[in-house]
Amino acid sequence: RSVSQTSPNLAFVPACLPPDPGEVEELQRFVSNSKRLFVMTGAGISTESGIPDYRSEGVGLYARTDRRPIQHAEFVRSASARQRYWARNFVGWPQFSSHQPNTAHLVLRDWEKLGKLHWLVTQNVDALHTKAGSQRVTELHGCTHRVFCLACGHQILRSELQEHFESLNPTWKAEAFGVAPDGDVFLTDEQVQNFQVPACHKCGGILKPDVTFFGDTVSREKVNFVHQRLAESDSMLVAGSSMQVYSGYRFALAAREKQLPIAILNIGPTRLDHFASLKLNSRCGELLPLIV
Repeated sequence: RSVSQTSPNLAFVPACLPPDPGEVEELQRFVSNSKRLFVMTGAGISTESGIPDYRSEGVGLYARTDRRPIQHAEFVRSASARQRYWARNFVGWPQFSSHQPNTAHLVLRDWEKLGKLHWLVTQNVDALHTKAGSQRVTELHGCTHRVFCLACGHQILRSELQEHFESLNPTWKAEAFGVAPDGDVFLTDEQVQNFQVPACHKCGGILKPDVTFFGDTVSREKVNFVHQRLAESDSMLVAGSSMQVYSGYRFALAAREKQLPIAILNIGPTRLDHFASLKLNSRCGELLPLIV
């Protein structure tokens, strides 16, 4: 097998029991019976790469702090909200962008290479599936590694924007207090007030990460595309997601309507538990490598 056993970072992974051999067998049967597997992943697949999630009991951001992610309307409306967002993002970016795929990402890449995985949809914005080498993948909520202009649509790499930030803020320094799931860090208002944010160099418009912020919606084209991939599939596996966000949950509802078997691999309850064919309460990086 080409999957290397990378050491997981368990700081943000909720406690759980090791995989039960009977459950491993059940998931093995589920995957073996699938010819065109549709996989949906969430934050729980990336926690073992050291990226915290929002909702995990005890270790998620909501459990540990009173911080909440930025809302789309606030980002668009308020220059000071954008300044605060980008200052925090600037400080967090070197660490966030350095995270690497874990064993679970590599297993799913291998399933794609073997022709087992038909399509992968991730709700994550961390680019780890792409870094792992997955190609049949849709980033449902976009990706923090890209930035675009709200006015003209011009796109640049987030790494390129980091250079612009550095040249505009040569003497600006800030100490970060903890990292959030989307690469944000926690800074005080005093720390961010002198931070300079560049405009789009093409038209002077507002630059925004190419991600769906809370309160925004996924484009109709992307939703339709994912529905088409699901229609071509014969089963659905949800890995590392409680499916609390409707943008992902709608595809599970569509799978149920098509009477596709659905397996869930997630620590803790999910919105699908009552209609899934199989529910497993294990770490993705511990259970997925056991499936041949």
